[in-house]
Amino acid sequence: MNTGDTCFVLFSAAMVLLMTPGLAFFYGGLGRRKNVVNNMMASFFIMGVSIVMWVLFGYSLAFGADHGGIIGGFEWSLFRGVGMGAGPYSKTIPHLAFAVFQMMFAVITPALITGAVAGRMRFKALALFVMIWMMLVYYPVAHMVWGQGGFLAKLGAVDFAGGNVVHITSGVSALVLCILLGKRSGYEQVNYRVHNIPFVVLGAALLWFGWFGFNAGSALGANGLAAHAFTTTAVSAAAAMVSWMIIDVIINKLPTLVGACTGLVVGLVAITPGAGFVPVWAALIIGLLVSPICYFTVSVVKKKLGYDDALDAFGCHGIGGIWGGIATGLFARRDINPVAQWNGLVFGDGRLFGAQLLSIAVTIVFAVVGTLICAAIVKLFIPLRVSRRDEQVGLDLSQHGERAYPSFNGLDD
Repeated sequence: MNTGDTCFVLFSAAMVLLMTPGLAFFYGGLGRRKNVVNNMMASFFIMGVSIVMWVLFGYSLAFGADHGGIIGGFEWSLFRGVGMGAGPYSKTIPHLAFAVFQMMFAVITPALITGAVAGRMRFKALALFVMIWMMLVYYPVAHMVWGQGGFLAKLGAVDFAGGNVVHITSGVSALVLCILLGKRSGYEQVNYRVHNIPFVVLGAALLWFGWFGFNAGSALGANGLAAHAFTTTAVSAAAAMVSWMIIDVIINKLPTLVGACTGLVVGLVAITPGAGFVPVWAALIIGLLVSPICYFTVSVVKKKLGYDDALDAFGCHGIGGIWGGIATGLFARRDINPVAQWNGLVFGDGRLFGAQLLSIAVTIVFAVVGTLICAAIVKLFIPLRVSRRDEQVGLDLSQHGERAYPSFNGLDD
């Protein structure tokens, strides 16, 4: 047991928790004025639901004794046996510290999905969907990637802080769910403008701050690997921000603050799976390339395919996570982190690259099938989508009976 490591992991857990309110501001600012309460509530309520579920059975299913490489058991339900002594995943911190650190990942992951369905999903349906999705998608994928005996871990695939577990699962599920819901009313005619840019900036700043806990904390100790992950996180985010601003200038002739914030976030997404595996110079490449990849997805692919991913959850998190997983297979080095069984493709070994591609494919299939099942179950009890009238009035009033700006009397944007 190490006091410094314990302090570091607990503080990192608090930083990761702060990311979800940050996401609430980010999504709240990006959406329409009449839906800002709903957009923020969609992220915020998950903090309560996910923590309760994690203690009841989530941690045990994700990290408990292996069953077929897919899921854990129930031996740690209600945190029984999860105490102040060291656990199986780290010898220098309390088992309880590891469990609460991972709990914060389980909080933010389903919140990422909500951006894709903003402005049209019934809140009660969303709440039920999230609870079922955690059981059918998040816990199994977390076990397959991070749990002892997990199927994808046995294949040799690596995911330092959640490229597969957090971003690909949520991004792909967001795409499937927004397609099932259909487009927002007037989607082809209405110009959906960002309603509060300062909210977007505040959210992005909180996400960047919390992400250092997200990635560096995944070293599970105050050590050199944590310092390395901290550095690659900063470098990738900064490079992606600059890259997105350059694209803005080339295409729109002006740099935008929303674009800079979006670039920052996709840079954080892309480095997440490889933060503790790739060299610092590779983080620069990963960040520089993720912005054009995501920009192309949200500006060209989305229009061509015609899906309504309202706040680009798939375009940023799904695509950014996929690129990050691929890049880890390209640039990972065993001398940085021996958890990787092989070096990346750039260094002459293709085995890790192949394992990464396979793990990404498995995660995508799991997310698609799981989301379809979750949506089908929810529809048995609650319609997924609000009525046309409720959508026009706004989800703040129709779903919560609240107004974010009660003194505002003008037309909504």
